[in-house]
Amino acid sequence: MNDSRRRRTAAASSLAVTAALLAAGCGGEASGSAAQTSELKGTPVKVMVWNPEDTQGSAQPGVRLTAQAYEKWINANGGIKGGPLKVLTCNEKNDPDEAEKCAQQAVAAKVVAVVGSYSLAGERYMPILQKAGIPYIGGTGVSAAEFSNPLSFPVNGGTPAVFAAHGQQLVQEGCKKISGVRYDLAAAAIVSQFLTLGATSAGGAAPRDLKVPITATDLAPQVAAATKGSDCVSVILGTHSDLFVKAYVQSGAKTRLGSVVGNLTPELAASTGGSASPLEGAAITGYYPPTSDAVWKDFVAAAKGADIDTSNGANETTWVAFKVLTEAAGNLPTISAASLVQELNTTAGIDTGGLTPPLTWQPSTALPIKGLDRIHNTTATELTIRNGKIDWAKAGSTFVDVRKVLTAMSAG
Repeated sequence: MNDSRRRRTAAASSLAVTAALLAAGCGGEASGSAAQTSELKGTPVKVMVWNPEDTQGSAQPGVRLTAQAYEKWINANGGIKGGPLKVLTCNEKNDPDEAEKCAQQAVAAKVVAVVGSYSLAGERYMPILQKAGIPYIGGTGVSAAEFSNPLSFPVNGGTPAVFAAHGQQLVQEGCKKISGVRYDLAAAAIVSQFLTLGATSAGGAAPRDLKVPITATDLAPQVAAATKGSDCVSVILGTHSDLFVKAYVQSGAKTRLGSVVGNLTPELAASTGGSASPLEGAAITGYYPPTSDAVWKDFVAAAKGADIDTSNGANETTWVAFKVLTEAAGNLPTISAASLVQELNTTAGIDTGGLTPPLTWQPSTALPIKGLDRIHNTTATELTIRNGKIDWAKAGSTFVDVRKVLTAMSAG
């Protein structure tokens, strides 16, 4: 196996751990109010959503809450083809056995799709869904199977697209010497690989790859190493990016910071000075427009009062996934798992209302990298922290596509 092929294979196999690092019991039906659904006379559209809750691992309660908010919102606005959306929920508890049980419950309940869920156990649940012919729409890209199984329909480009775009953004915004800070995990090496790919494709130098011990709590040494001789630092430590920022503030360093969405957050900016925070002006790369953009107005309205963080990537992906379900189902004479799979595999473009470019999963648009060939949307967004909030990096910005960069890698 040559070096480039070995890198591609390793990249595909390590996506699950990396995405989990960066991300920020089964329930019954979670239907809207009787007043909303009783007026809908069409055939109910039954789907399932699963996510981890009440766990010491990466809990994502907002995924369920977002699904329930969408259910309530769509049913108040005519449902799907005149029928009510019915959302079944399942707590997979960050446990592969529980995730498998959730998939079995989905099959038993004869849902037409699993939508916008979050689980690291794709290798356990995707074969069950595939055997039953049930599509997995959206997902949050935290399982390698989501990027390879033919019944998976991702709505974003996951780690490859966002980190390649991040490297490009840093260079294009003037970073000449970049340090990338990530955990010392073999699976996290994918971060450095795609960050380097993006930076060098934009004409920049390869970033330094600095590793942080997974058990470290005092990151002063890493701050000193990252800021020495660098003009920009990309902080990729997930929810523990605050440890780096705390040490950075104490050091008095002035090196510019950046990251992909979910690491340097508005909450972290608020706790370090708001508009006077060292995070002000940070280069942030995301999958979608910022929630300040009008394209998110329905989600923002539906989430009001529901304890949903609308800037959370998993929650945003869940909303996008339900938009895909609604649009695809609306084109079908009869909504079933099989007809949804056929529609998604042949559509020329699903309109998500500007949350993404039009989405398609035709063979001609697949990313030509083994293990990542279910990635079709290779776009990202260039954002920043402005006045303590995530916003477009520049007025009039839109999606940037890194397909050529990733395709060039696959041919290397």
